[in-house]
Amino acid sequence: MTEKTPVVTDKAPKALPGIYSQAIKANGFVFVSGAHQCIKNLTAILEAAGSDILKVVKVNVFLSNMDDFAAMNEVYSQYWGDVKPCRTCVAVKTLPLNVDVEIECTATY
Repeated sequence: MTEKTPVVTDKAPKALPGIYSQAIKANGFVFVSGAHQCIKNLTAILEAAGSDILKVVKVNVFLSNMDDFAAMNEVYSQYWGDVKPCRTCVAVKTLPLNVDVEIECTATY
């Protein structure tokens, strides 16, 4: 059975108790849910898990409006150096708390 360890940091918004975790460490990976502020939050959570933003291998971006795609890409392109992680970007009808973007990632640690 896979051991899952929750990751908690006060350097990113708190998770909703009983709903989700900021991140989970399992099998050598860090799974983070949660753009500059989104990526800064991911960075803080990854560091709390003993990983870092350069160890991200997969990113999922959820936009409440695909018209924000170009602006999100401008921010996104400033991170991860020359070799960007694999990425999916989709538009969704709404996001919790009426936010415009949510970014989740998977990283090694």
